[in-house]
Amino acid sequence: MANLKEIRNRITSVGSTMQITSAMKMVSAAKLKRAQDAITQMRPYSEKLQEILSNLSATLDLSENAFSDQREVKNVLILAVSSNRGLCGGFNNNVIKRVNVLLNEEYKGKNVQVLCLGKKVTDAFRRSSLRADNKAYGTEDIFADLKFDNAAEIAENVMKAYLSKQFDEVVIVYNSFVNAANQVVKTEQFLPIIPTVSEGTTSTGDYIFEPSKEEIVEELIPKSLKIQFYKSLLDSNASEHGARMTAMHKATDNAKDLQKSLKLSYNKARQAAITNEILEIVGGAEALNG
Repeated sequence: MANLKEIRNRITSVGSTMQITSAMKMVSAAKLKRAQDAITQMRPYSEKLQEILSNLSATLDLSENAFSDQREVKNVLILAVSSNRGLCGGFNNNVIKRVNVLLNEEYKGKNVQVLCLGKKVTDAFRRSSLRADNKAYGTEDIFADLKFDNAAEIAENVMKAYLSKQFDEVVIVYNSFVNAANQVVKTEQFLPIIPTVSEGTTSTGDYIFEPSKEEIVEELIPKSLKIQFYKSLLDSNASEHGARMTAMHKATDNAKDLQKSLKLSYNKARQAAITNEILEIVGGAEALNG
């Protein structure tokens, strides 16, 4: 059994750690509220716009809509979204694992590049030849100032690369926010746009376009893609704070349990030391009397 000083030092150390994790939990909870409000407000608009975008893609010829151009998939760009900091459970590892699955299974044998959005996924692919040039896409520390203009710049650079046929397919891997304790890793195709048909409805029909089809292709579709990309970043941002808050809550609870266990061990060791001292005093007294 460790001596009293060692146990006392461990109790102090665990107490300090508990204060840090508790503070981080409160900070993440405050940030989560703002991030959750942002994604909650964005989702209805983004989903409706995606529905309109899909219907438009179904009515326009591929020659009119370059973003729906279905080509043979040879070159692929994976947009991997993680966080800049750790201490958030499996948040970052889940994204990295999903990207590796895509590399080793779905896109095996193809020319694949990974555009890293977030320091943790950048570190994971730092020495990999698969990593794209982040500077070329303007992704430096996107989460330090997460706003639509910064996200739109990255999305526009990716769209230009697709139109120039540098890539035949672009997918996004990110954590979708469900609640503070639950985040789901999603893989969504960003480009080309895939027309979707809801059950019970058809997306084909007569449409009156105002403005013209050409203006819709040039204006609405690029803006819609930028909003979809921004929504993915907001989703990941809210998921990060939720994951960190949950992880720090569990860490604080574990620290409390460990502190209780250490205090029990300390009391037992202290009681044993006192008992030994009493026995030594009694033994010494008897020796003097004898």
